[in-house]
Parts: sequence; C-alpha cells; structure tokens
Amino acid sequence: MTFTQARVVLGGMLAISGLTIAAAQQPAPGSDPNFTGVVTAMDAKDVTAGRRKFDAGARSAWHSHDRGQLLYAESGRMRTGTRGQPIKEYDAGGSEYTPPNVEHWHGATPKEPLVQVNVQFGGTTKWLTKTTDEEYNRRK
Repeated sequence: MTFTQARVVLGGMLAISGLTIAAAQQPAPGSDPNFTGVVTAMDAKDVTAGRRKFDAGARSAWHSHDRGQLLYAESGRMRTGTRGQPIKEYDAGGSEYTPPNVEHWHGATPKEPLVQVNVQFGGTTKWLTKTTDEEYNRRK
C-alpha cells in the first residue's frame, strides 16, 4: 500500500464527529453522485483503528506491523521514530504511513500531549524493546 492509498483509506474512515469504520451498500458503477469515474468500495474487514491519548513525553515501545500502520495526529503534536532515520514531528492533521515490518515508535512530543488515531491493515504487531529516553530525545 502506498502512502497515498493509506491516506485515502484513513480519509474514508474519519468523520468530523469521530472515528467511524463503516461498510456501505455500493451503488451501481457510475451512478453515485458523490464520485466521478469508477469508484469501488472495498471490503474493510481486516482494517482496524484505534485512538490513544498520550501525555506529553509518552510514547510506544519499538514495534513493527506485518501489514504496515497509518498514524494520524488528531490533536496535539506527534513524534515518530524509525530505525536508522531522523525523528519526525507532526502537527494536528499530520499523518505518517509505516510500511510492513519496519521497526518504529510513536507518541507525543516532550512538551505537548497527543490524541492519535492508528490504523492497521490486518496482521500482527511485533513488540520489541521500550523506547529509551536517549532514542526519544535524540536530534531530529
């Protein structure tokens, strides 16, 4: 799944009133007034989503997902780390897709809490070691 495809999946699941995952009846191709061209609803039975509130400085342990993960900062500021790469930060509305089997962690920034939405595409999560203060605080 590409980052663009993952953002489309997330966009289809977030509603202004909150997080929803819904399966709708599919109209005949070309007959839905909300779309132009052929748009086909897909089965989302393996897609799961959750919301977590992280206090300032809180973060996950290192982990990976065998089918990838999409993160969305609903409010606050999100900090993410991926093995061998610089730390990234995102304001509310920012998102990050982590490909399958890539070791990473995520959480709030040191001074600001975070409400995060996470989306998984089936599969399993492999939990690893805790993210150390040194790893969390290293230069971006």
